[in-house]
Amino acid sequence: MAGVYVNGRTVTYADTGGDGPAVVLGHGFFLDHTAFAAQARALAPRWRVVAWDARGHGGTADDGVPFTYWDHARDVLGLMDALGIERAAVGGVSQGGFTALRAALLAPERVSALLLFDTEAQACDPHDKVGYAQMFAALAESGPVDELIGPLAAQIIGDGPLAETWRVHWRHSALPLGAPATCLLERDDVTGRLGEIACPALLVWGENDRSLPRDRMDLLRDGLPAATPVHVVPGAAHTPPLTHPGEVNRILVEFLSGLLPRRTA
Repeated sequence: MAGVYVNGRTVTYADTGGDGPAVVLGHGFFLDHTAFAAQARALAPRWRVVAWDARGHGGTADDGVPFTYWDHARDVLGLMDALGIERAAVGGVSQGGFTALRAALLAPERVSALLLFDTEAQACDPHDKVGYAQMFAALAESGPVDELIGPLAAQIIGDGPLAETWRVHWRHSALPLGAPATCLLERDDVTGRLGEIACPALLVWGENDRSLPRDRMDLLRDGLPAATPVHVVPGAAHTPPLTHPGEVNRILVEFLSGLLPRRTA
């Protein structure tokens, strides 16, 4: 893991390096850049894969200053500047997708494609907002006790050994309960601006995602002019790149290969 100073803070990231087309990936809430380790292994060296830590996650600190996903988008663009990346396929899971959409709106010339996993363009649903606020309050009061992080792991990751891996991680980590939580709950709605995004967009959704219903991905499909159909990953919850890398990597390689210049005889 490395770090660069961007927009007044050190943003941490992992970079496979190389001369291939760049792919920049942002993780979902409560996770970090390691969620894309399998994609880095599968795509490099044909593609240069950069996975980064959002504010309050992984090695990127929460300094307590309020921010929005527009600020996250500027972090991504600043990270690309620091790494000498002029243009990239930008994407991520959940909040990583919120950020990617805004990066494409801020700097369309810098985003060659969007890679959108279990994400949406809408503001936080009022029902979800109440539930998440209660969860954040309980975590702030009680800490990462099993009664709270058990259901959280099931929702984000699903069943299996990876869920326990992340439960252990949360027990020994600072959770993003301050400015990052407010950013998530108070995000704006960019649905009305999706038509401005002309680049190709890959849409992927886990069929067992309890955090984000399928119809929100369908709204992305209908609103983005160059979106793929929604690829459904069987058995996956909210984070398919982490839990179902084989299927996700197959979809990614097929999509990204289609963006490469065609060879002429």
